[in-house]
Amino acid sequence: MPNELLKGHLDLLLLSVLSREPAHGYAIITALRERSGGSLDLPEGTIYPALHRLERAGHIGSSWAPGATRRRRIYALTDSGVAALEGHRRAWEELTGAVGAVVRAR
Repeated sequence: MPNELLKGHLDLLLLSVLSREPAHGYAIITALRERSGGSLDLPEGTIYPALHRLERAGHIGSSWAPGATRRRRIYALTDSGVAALEGHRRAWEELTGAVGAVVRAR
């Protein structure tokens, strides 16, 4: 999938994954790949900066996983993140509806 198609939608994808349960970065990357049938195989260099940006914005919080053999940061949605996710979902539905209407028009 071309990166240009993902621009502006990465937050929606990350917040969606975290809406199911808190997760560490590699688990988020794996969930994106698995849920998309392999189409969204995004590198760490794309995911981690976006997670840090979402954390600075207050949409996710993070903490170190207790008792892990490797230090892993666990990310979770905040109340602000839940609201942001709903806004992104509405915008996505509007966009895909409009694009679909144009593409299907004959």
